[in-house]
Amino acid sequence: MRKILFLSFAAAVLIAFNANASLLDDLKEMVNTPVQTGPAGGKAELGLKEALNVGMKNTINYLGKKDGYFGNAAVKILLPEKIRKLEPALRGIGYGPQIDEFTLSMNRAAEKAAPLAADIFSTAISEMTFEDANKILRGGNTAATDYLKNKTYNKLLEKFQPQVRKTMGEYKVTQKFDALNAKAQKIPLVGQAVNMDVNHYVSSKALDGLFLMLAKEETDIRTNPKARVTDLLKEVFK
Repeated sequence: MRKILFLSFAAAVLIAFNANASLLDDLKEMVNTPVQTGPAGGKAELGLKEALNVGMKNTINYLGKKDGYFGNAAVKILLPEKIRKLEPALRGIGYGPQIDEFTLSMNRAAEKAAPLAADIFSTAISEMTFEDANKILRGGNTAATDYLKNKTYNKLLEKFQPQVRKTMGEYKVTQKFDALNAKAQKIPLVGQAVNMDVNHYVSSKALDGLFLMLAKEETDIRTNPKARVTDLLKEVFK
C-alpha cells in the first residue's frame, strides 16, 4: 500500500514539475518578448528605421538636385524679411535682376549642401532605440521627423555652414547681398542697413526645407500604401 501511495505521489510530483516547467518556459518567453505596439515587436523598430531611411534618401535626392529648392515654392529660400519688405522699392528702381540673382544663388547653395545630411541622418537612425521607436510609432504622422530634428539639427547646422559658405562664395551670394543692402540704404525715407549673417540664414532655411520635405515623406509612408515601397514597410504600416 505504501509503495502504491509513494508511486502515486511521485507521479503527481512529476506531472506538477512538467506543468511548472512549461509555465516557466512560457513566462521566460513572455519576458524576453518585446512589448508590442501595433506591429510585432522588433519588426516595428526595423520598419520605422526603414521608413526613415527611405524618406531621408528621397528627400535628399529631391532637394540635392538642380532646382530642388529653387523650383519648389514650399522650400524655396526667399529674401531675408527685412530686404523683402524693400523689394517693391528696389524693383521699382531697376534692381529686379540683382534680387533674382541673389535669390537663385541662395537656393543653389542649399541644393549643394543637402547631400551632407545623409551621414548624420543615418547615424541618428541607427542609434534609435526600441523605446524611441515605440514612442514614435504612437506619435503623429511626423513624430519620426520631429525626433530626427531634435537629435540632428545642431549637428546639421554645423556641417551645412562651411559648405554653404563655400558655395555662396562660388555664386558670390554675400557680395550680392551687400550690393542689395547698400542699395536699400539709399532708398528715400525707408532705407536702412540690414545686419545679418547670410551664411547662417541660408543654412537654417536649407534645414527648414529639409525637415519639411522629410515630414512630407514620413506622412506619405504612414498614410499612403503606394509609398510603402518595400515588403517590410507594407507589413509594418498596414
